[in-house]
Amino acid sequence: MIYISHLIKDEELKEIIARTGMGIESIEFSVAENLDNLVRTLRTYQKRLEFMECRELILHGPFLDLNPMAYDTLVVQATRTRYEQAYQAAVELGAKKLILHSGFIPSVYFLTGWAERMADFYKRFLDDKDDSVEILMENVMDPLPEPLREIMEKVSRPSFGICLDIGHANCFSRTDCAEWAETLLPYIRHLHIHDNPGDRDRHQALGDGTVPYEQVLDMLRDRTEVSCTIECSTKKDIQKSFSKLQNRHFY
Repeated sequence: MIYISHLIKDEELKEIIARTGMGIESIEFSVAENLDNLVRTLRTYQKRLEFMECRELILHGPFLDLNPMAYDTLVVQATRTRYEQAYQAAVELGAKKLILHSGFIPSVYFLTGWAERMADFYKRFLDDKDDSVEILMENVMDPLPEPLREIMEKVSRPSFGICLDIGHANCFSRTDCAEWAETLLPYIRHLHIHDNPGDRDRHQALGDGTVPYEQVLDMLRDRTEVSCTIECSTKKDIQKSFSKLQNRHFY
């Protein structure tokens, strides 16, 4: 299944969905103000989904000012509260997946002990959850894939996996994106699809940068449970990326 990140106007999304059958990855529940007014946000967003004739939905969770491995217990508490709200929204709206950032910031945190603290947080967070919504951890500024794999191994739960953002791996890590995919392969459940030349997070169309997306897609060709989201902010780039995915038979 291919999704579109809700970065463009509802009217444009409706048009693309009608033509391609793609689903939506909503960013509505990553915004603190929307979570503060969760009931109202759910009500209004449901109407927007109906207008866009959304067929499949996943959610991107909150990330600003949050960190699952924080040493400050109040920060951990705030992170857990926001994640719980996003999870509630996913259940209410019938979303299949909830994507959450890893939160690692180079030069601020050290990797020593990081995976252990992250695994402890997610074990507690998942303890009272069923497997109806997949919880997926996304790499952002992470320099290496191995610590994320270590978290997966320590938590070891079928509904907990990886959202591999190939654009982030290309510009924030010196490790090749294809190596990221190979290292995390057993745990990848979703991809964030966009491109850049390796200098910064540009969210360009596939083929407009240096991301080795063809290698990554080929690795996952037979993994029917793996979905992806096109994370481009213009209709033109979304359409171009969708064509690239079709050419690789990833849909």
